[in-house]
Amino acid sequence: YIYKKNSFCGLIILRKKITKGVLNMDYNKLNENSQLEMNGYLKLPSFLLNFNNTETTIEKTKANRNVYCFKGNLKMTVEDYICPHCHEMMNVNNHIEVSLKHLNVGANLGVVNVSKVQFYCEKCNKSRMQEVQFKADGHNITKQLYQYTLDLLSSNKYTLKQVAEITGLCKNTVKEIDLERLKNNYIEDGKLKKLKHCSRFLGIDEFKLHDGYIYATHIIDLETGEILYIAHGKKKQVVYDFINYVGLEWMSHVISVACDMNSDFEEAFEEKCPHIKIVFDHFHIVKNFNEKVISNIRKDEQKRLKEEGNETAAKILKRSKYILCSNRNTLKRKDNEVKENKVISKGSTIFNKPEITRKGNYEQRYDELIKENKLLFTIDLVKEKLNYAYTLDNEEQMKKEIDEIIELCDQTNNEHFKWFSNLIKNHYDGIIAHATYKISSGKIEGTNNKIKTLRRQSYGFPDDEYFFLKLIDMSRQK
Repeated sequence: YIYKKNSFCGLIILRKKITKGVLNMDYNKLNENSQLEMNGYLKLPSFLLNFNNTETTIEKTKANRNVYCFKGNLKMTVEDYICPHCHEMMNVNNHIEVSLKHLNVGANLGVVNVSKVQFYCEKCNKSRMQEVQFKADGHNITKQLYQYTLDLLSSNKYTLKQVAEITGLCKNTVKEIDLERLKNNYIEDGKLKKLKHCSRFLGIDEFKLHDGYIYATHIIDLETGEILYIAHGKKKQVVYDFINYVGLEWMSHVISVACDMNSDFEEAFEEKCPHIKIVFDHFHIVKNFNEKVISNIRKDEQKRLKEEGNETAAKILKRSKYILCSNRNTLKRKDNEVKENKVISKGSTIFNKPEITRKGNYEQRYDELIKENKLLFTIDLVKEKLNYAYTLDNEEQMKKEIDEIIELCDQTNNEHFKWFSNLIKNHYDGIIAHATYKISSGKIEGTNNKIKTLRRQSYGFPDDEYFFLKLIDMSRQK
């Protein structure tokens, strides 16, 4: 703390009178636009280089928020008067008032109003403006406020609107500062910076960018979760551009790639880097089986039962989608939760909400469904074999299980089972590769959820370049 009578050298935090070595609180009522008394104040250094504070007032914004206005001038030295061209002494030509936003004082905003000098050289007939050393480049704010804004943005915990409210800046200014930060971190010579470390396992997937079926594709490192590359589109060209970006030497360290059932990605990697193994994980296989086979067969059987006049059986089948899509271990766990009286949703007497618990008998209901229907029984067999196949770590054993699944599907002569059989045949090598390379697209699906969350929090990103840089930065936060 620095104390000087009749002078001011920093931000005013408290007004305390000094009597007999004891600090006694003595607050004055501060009216709008009233000048603060200088005598008897404790001052903190403002760290504004060469700034001499001469007057401090409190003003109000349109939102009725207090603004501390620190008025003053810049200290000058003999060197300031010397012309940089002819090295002769210059004259003071004019005084320019500059207003810079500064760090907040608690909940109150801060503004620095400084008067800077314009010099004129009669010999060179040139003028020069006095430099404000604490002004941030390209913005009418102080370097201290600029750094504070950078710190808030680097944490990735606040949206642009939240940072704008905290700092008192415009949301567009905050975005410009954030874009400068991202470009400094990840852009070099107009392109993404080269990757420093090689990756062994990659994950690739597309995500919806805008309405109207506009997609983008991102490639991540499955071991670290970092987004390595991101671009518009979901075709082969994205993979080609990525390989050109990292180079074939970098790609030689990659062992395998996890992806969904997109054949374009598979063909592009096999064409450019044939040594890389494509892996189709359990999640996407089961997802396709649930959506294309179980759901459609359940609807067909329900329709058939209605036509036969068996309304009761059709009604039971209508409410069985969740049970049919679940595996037996999940059903057993649900039944155990019933025995333990586990509460799914707590009740509320204030809002008349009843307490919800498990109904039970999930496994028994499942057995009753598959007992009387051959197609539903085949669904159960295929599910169990798929789950078992993806636990194997031997390709020969996994081939045997997958071949049996294909045979089961073909024997049913059902169009939905045949579709699933063709799906497995078309992606056969990628499915079998899971036995050797135990990777999945779980991390990249988690990244997709983060992308959706970030977009919802910010109510969308019309600027795709800024959005992609935000995604890369988000994935690399530790």
